[in-house]
Amino acid sequence: MRSILIIDDDSRNIFALSAVLKARGFQCVTATGMQEAFDLLTAENTIGIVLMDMMMPDMDGYEAIPILKASPQWQHLPVIAVTAQAMAGDKDKCLAAGADGYISKPVDIDKLQQLLDEYA
Repeated sequence: MRSILIIDDDSRNIFALSAVLKARGFQCVTATGMQEAFDLLTAENTIGIVLMDMMMPDMDGYEAIPILKASPQWQHLPVIAVTAQAMAGDKDKCLAAGADGYISKPVDIDKLQQLLDEYA
């Protein structure tokens, strides 16, 4: 089974998401920022999907997703945008940045499971 890379600058979000996903049988790898995420992606070849917080301090998802999608080694990875920004147009903005899917916080785990199943 491929791992899920959870990228979020809030360790509480990482803890909650990874605990629920692990309980559902997923393997999770985590990063609290994009530099750490890029290092993990370079070192790990088991990552099959990325859950990316869109609002992070150093490099946010809107900057990071185009970099991932432009890279031959990572362009195939599905990226699901995870954001507290749930206003009209935010989903479109995430998808326009290159995200393959979108889910708002607080995360509805059943909806997330459906998205993960689509890309499994």
